[in-house]
Amino acid sequence: MDTVKLGNTGLEVSAMGLGCGGHSRLGLSYGKTDAEAAVVVRRAVELGVTLIDTAEMYGTETAVGLGIASLPRENLTLCTKAAVEWQGRRGTAAELEERLNASLRRLGADVVDVYQLHGVSLDEYAYCREELVPAMLRFREQGKIRFLGITEAFIGDPGHAVLSEAVRDGCWSVMMVGFNLLNPSARSRVLAHTQTKGIGTLDMFAVRRALSRPEALRELAADLVARGQIDAAGLDPEDPLGWLVREGHAASIPEAAYRFCRHEPGIDVVLSGTGSVEHLEQNARSINAGPLSPEAVARLGRIFGRVDSVTGN
Repeated sequence: MDTVKLGNTGLEVSAMGLGCGGHSRLGLSYGKTDAEAAVVVRRAVELGVTLIDTAEMYGTETAVGLGIASLPRENLTLCTKAAVEWQGRRGTAAELEERLNASLRRLGADVVDVYQLHGVSLDEYAYCREELVPAMLRFREQGKIRFLGITEAFIGDPGHAVLSEAVRDGCWSVMMVGFNLLNPSARSRVLAHTQTKGIGTLDMFAVRRALSRPEALRELAADLVARGQIDAAGLDPEDPLGWLVREGHAASIPEAAYRFCRHEPGIDVVLSGTGSVEHLEQNARSINAGPLSPEAVARLGRIFGRVDSVTGN
């Protein structure tokens, strides 16, 4: 597995990160037990994945803890997240500390490498900065966390309003951003700034429903044409991205999508989540493959370069 520097954190991590949320949540969404989900975690580490991203909200911290229990921690970068909303209201700084302690217990860990505020909306951001960041800085002083992170609510914020504001502040070492070939708007709105400031980036939504199900891609492309965000000229409405496979750029559209994100300047780690070991191995091969051709990247830019309203979910 290729390794990369995570911004200016000093952490060297795998280019693929194991995402423990998404539709699958390591298979827990489909009835797997924590022990069964832990098998996926261990196989990811065997494949060379060293960054694992989970969250309080996902319900996968216990499975991650089981998966890494017998593994050397110095080789792993452990990330987890806490939402601003807690029990129907905004959580307090004191509650955030209690929640962090609970996450550490579930993970079986003494420290979280990256502790992130989860899915922050624009109307929550000032509260995060003023009320929760000071608490997170205390957690860092106490040795419970190493770096502060923030993740956007990409489904509700596909144009990156939150991270466009957050990059102006100096408190964030890591940001999780939605970026894929269907919506590359983070390139100018977020990644240009994270690169300048040395902020590490975790990429989510590299492959979601529209990039793995042909019928969903057809629907999305038709909607974008109707809204004037992509040009119908030269676009096959029945197979909008089929040319990537037909012309030999990639073996599949998901593979092309992973490679597109993996080699985007400013993207450090591409997250991939699944409950299937076989699917995990396939995704690892894609992320560890070389870049798409400059011609393919340029063509994707001509088609989707103006899109900032969809996630591909």
